[in-house]
Amino acid sequence: MFPTLPVSVQEELASLAVFFNQPLVYHAELDISQPFDPFSATDRYGEVCMVIRRPNGRLVTAKKTFYPLNGYRLLTGGINYGEPVLDALLRETHEETSLEVILRRFLAAVVYHLPGQPQQPLFYTFAFLLDEISGTLQSLDEDEHLEYFREISVEELSERAAFFSSQEHRYSADLGGDVADWGQFRAVIHRLVGEALSQQG
Repeated sequence: MFPTLPVSVQEELASLAVFFNQPLVYHAELDISQPFDPFSATDRYGEVCMVIRRPNGRLVTAKKTFYPLNGYRLLTGGINYGEPVLDALLRETHEETSLEVILRRFLAAVVYHLPGQPQQPLFYTFAFLLDEISGTLQSLDEDEHLEYFREISVEELSERAAFFSSQEHRYSADLGGDVADWGQFRAVIHRLVGEALSQQG
């Protein structure tokens, strides 16, 4: 899938694709001015994107206190070095939502890099569809600075992608970089997840 990843990670992703669907694979070229969180984080090489589908068919998004106004997005969580992707997915889902879920589909796999530098990845995102089966939606991690959860439809994912793509340039100390650069990054997975779920029918 991505030869720049360690062999053990490549093997796990290949196995997940066999059992949970071949994901959309995308190389995202980002024209950013400088690294920002999570690209600048030293404890992770990538993240899982938890696309949690509630019993009513709508998807869980959340906004942190320091995000732009109306900046609610799909949930993500870091994959630690040496941590299996599936372990990170289940751990982060529990920490960020406390919900019991069942894994349904491997939706998308993204590698981000600067223009003309595909062999020097900045970060990775692996998105999975999870169906809620029980529990009460609440964050167990106070350090997440959660402001609120919000449910959205699959059709609203394209609007979310457009929202993040349209952010204006300004520095954010909380994000550790330019808000427009961050928005360009966050737009990618919303667009791809929307495409993957639309293809599902």
